[in-house]
Amino acid sequence: MNTQDIIKPENKVYARPRLLTENITHYCPGCSHGVVHRIVAELLDEMGLEDKAIGVAPVGCAVFAYNYIDVDWVEAAHGRAPAVATAINRLWPDRVVFTYQGDGDLAAIGTAETIHAANRGENIVIIFINNAIYGMTGGQMAPTTLLGQKTATTPYGRRADLNGFPIKMSDVLAMLDGTCYVTRQAVHTPATVRKAKAALKKAFENAIAKKGTSVVEIVSTCNSGWKLSPADSNAWMAEHMFEKYPLGDIKNV
Repeated sequence: MNTQDIIKPENKVYARPRLLTENITHYCPGCSHGVVHRIVAELLDEMGLEDKAIGVAPVGCAVFAYNYIDVDWVEAAHGRAPAVATAINRLWPDRVVFTYQGDGDLAAIGTAETIHAANRGENIVIIFINNAIYGMTGGQMAPTTLLGQKTATTPYGRRADLNGFPIKMSDVLAMLDGTCYVTRQAVHTPATVRKAKAALKKAFENAIAKKGTSVVEIVSTCNSGWKLSPADSNAWMAEHMFEKYPLGDIKNV
């Protein structure tokens, strides 16, 4: 009996999402990015958005998202994804436009672009990966780094008097009139993956319905930047990050 006889279509319980390419990932083992990529690829396929979705990926670990999800993409300068997404959506209002950004990109160099796009209520989806560190450039402190957390630029831990406090960007964006949906999710367990997928689906549905700006924050791990194993990173995230960045909907109108 060969493999084809064993694995019949009716017995298949999981397969690679059709819009997820077979390119070998550049992400570190255990990184949350790959899971989020899979969810986005599944949703765009299931919602029939293959020819309507346009993603915007800026600089950072997210920069190569266009290698993995087979839809149209535009690469933006560091932090400028919401501005580029604004232009795309205004030129092609029939498209579903989304950004894919890390915390350093969205909450540091791109703070102004993010806040003003959300304040204008641009009809875009912002996917925000918050792993509390600059992963690609060597593990420096990010705007979302926790107090006491050690990074390459805070080797003794982040101090409020020296480095300021962690920014809860989703809470800030939820206060703006232009946002219609702001939520904070995770992808470290099967249950949280399902909730994150449901949140992303709602965000894309909002874009289709032209309700305004939707923000989906994914509290994530960076085991290489944190100097932990993938399993220990998930445990550290659940123990420390969820206290500062609690999961669940923040705004839903």
